[in-house]
Amino acid sequence: MSYRTLRVLIVDDSAFMRLILKDMLSQTSDMEVIGAANNGKEAVEMTHEMHPDAIIMDMEMGEFDGLYAVQRIMADKPTPILILSAVGNVNLEPIFEALKWGAVDYMNKPSRSNSKVRSLDKELIEKIRQVAGADPKKSISLPEGNSVLSETSKNLEYDVIGIGASTGGPAAIEQIITKLPADLGIPIVICQHMPHNFIAPFVKRLNNLSSVKVVLGWKGMTLEQGVAIVAPGDANLQVERSSNGEKSIIGFNKKVFPDYNNPSINAMMSSLANVYKNKALGILLTGMGKDGAAGLKKIFDAGGYTIAQDKGSSVIYGMPKVAIEMGGVSEVLDIKEIGNYLIRKL
Repeated sequence: MSYRTLRVLIVDDSAFMRLILKDMLSQTSDMEVIGAANNGKEAVEMTHEMHPDAIIMDMEMGEFDGLYAVQRIMADKPTPILILSAVGNVNLEPIFEALKWGAVDYMNKPSRSNSKVRSLDKELIEKIRQVAGADPKKSISLPEGNSVLSETSKNLEYDVIGIGASTGGPAAIEQIITKLPADLGIPIVICQHMPHNFIAPFVKRLNNLSSVKVVLGWKGMTLEQGVAIVAPGDANLQVERSSNGEKSIIGFNKKVFPDYNNPSINAMMSSLANVYKNKALGILLTGMGKDGAAGLKKIFDAGGYTIAQDKGSSVIYGMPKVAIEMGGVSEVLDIKEIGNYLIRKL
């Protein structure tokens, strides 16, 4: 596969790290390092001057840090940003904040030795290619309040909500979950493509931001009204019926799913179609590839309702696009509309 030459800006306060990254990227024929900044202020200025296709951004850089740069770049000149920082090894909250403000994706930088970043060369280069192909969005403001369900929540048309997302998903999921009320009358199951060590902090963040309770899924857990269960990052979560058939519980599928494995959105969505049939409501959000499209189609074919994020609000319009092309989508919506739409639909 041939790639166009990508113009990359490196932002890191370590001269040694800037040198390593420049050397790594110079080994590829489709990338050109056009500049290197040592703090967030320089990053903003160089982005305006050089118009890079992608930015590699460190987070901890003194007074003008990575979050400063992400916020100002995404507000004034939206540009695809890949976070590459060791801060994620000890505190993921700054990473999630950067994603909320519009950074496309993230990678953990080895914390003990900068030279170890060379071991990430193949993954980093592929990430840069993916990020450069994203549609950067201006900073997203989360809603200040939450909606309230009326007495109609006692007679809902659907019995479960399934949400799947990949690149750009953390901020998109926040947009939905923070709009849902505490008395939501049905359970939610969430599958976000994310490294396993990122999942627990992501669950904690969602739980702190939202009115619904957000928890990490474990084998045998019962699905409960108003509780959002997030799939762990090292297994393929699925929903099953309990042995007596009286309740829905969390299980795990050992099958390998080629579109994406651990966690597989297809595994989760397909299980909702099998267990809930026409009472399932599936949502497929931004992300590269096609994971989730086949599972969403199963919900659609079972008579359930399906929603795909639209192109305009998707960071990467891959998974929703495939789902639409497969004919498995009932409604296409902007991410800002989905939360309130769910409340009206329910």
